Amino acid sequence: MNIDLPLIWAGLIAFAVLAYVILDGFDLGVGILFLFVKRDAERDQMMNTVAPVWDGNETWLVLGGGGLFAVFPLAYAVIMPALYAPITIMLLALVFRGVAFEFRWKTQRGKFLWDWAFTAGSTMAAFFQGVALGAFVQGIPYAERAYAGGWWNWLTPFSLLTGIALVFGYALLGATWLIYKTEGTVQEHAYRFARNNGIVTLALIGVVSLWTPFLSDRFMQRWFAWPQTLYVLPVPVLVAACAIALYVGLRKRRDLMPFIATLGLFVLSFIGLCISFYPYIVPSSVTIWQAAAPDNSLRFLLVGSLVLLPMILAYTAYSYWVFRGKVRIADGYH
Repeated sequence: MNIDLPLIWAGLIAFAVLAYVILDGFDLGVGILFLFVKRDAERDQMMNTVAPVWDGNETWLVLGGGGLFAVFPLAYAVIMPALYAPITIMLLALVFRGVAFEFRWKTQRGKFLWDWAFTAGSTMAAFFQGVALGAFVQGIPYAERAYAGGWWNWLTPFSLLTGIALVFGYALLGATWLIYKTEGTVQEHAYRFARNNGIVTLALIGVVSLWTPFLSDRFMQRWFAWPQTLYVLPVPVLVAACAIALYVGLRKRRDLMPFIATLGLFVLSFIGLCISFYPYIVPSSVTIWQAAAPDNSLRFLLVGSLVLLPMILAYTAYSYWVFRGKVRIADGYH
């Protein structure tokens, strides 16, 4: 039987990227909202909801980036030079946030500085993730198996819009996570944050979704050509269903429902991007098969991933199970 190894690996890397977005997304969202809560005890409670899992969540970023380098070296060689600036800033912001995570517990006099660092690192990381995504979606100039654009190609109105959209989206994800994981005044703050960010996030999803098809004839054909429209119609319908579920969950003050609905919005948005891109890994330039390493390399790496991925999934699930339940103000981070 002939196994399509490049397609399998494209699916695995897509899964790793999605896992990072939805897991580290609520971490970043909590950081974005952090300074909107004034009391130190409430900020501690917010941070304690993600303290046991935040560093494990970033495993998926390493897996996605490392997998791209190992499995699709041509795509890595084209994408990275195009996005060096936003990705470098994003990584530095993640480091800044990680340092703030640890250092704010070690000082009282300088605690407010690390609070600002936590929010700044989270917001910058989210914004430049969105900018990199927007630059990727709008297309990367490609010629002779290399990046053919300039230093500032990534900086466009569309990429800035996607950066802003992801900040609000992560803030919504963080707010709904806090609704699920906290109680009392922090949960009340989170309901308010979720209502405000939900409206803005849904509006921005609509604007980005309407703008994207005009970036490429291929995108336009994929979403609006008949009968292709029938195949992709479930995506916007399900997005509308998730939006309704989010509204109902917030209105009826359900703890888990808003978080699940927001996860649905992120998953469906990611599926929409995959529909737009396929079969390209560098939009409209390099296909999955053109970018792939030799089959022997893919086969060798796949064997290792079949051992590694279940282990990562198992310890991730176990950590969330161990730290399940509500986080209260009296709980501490050690």
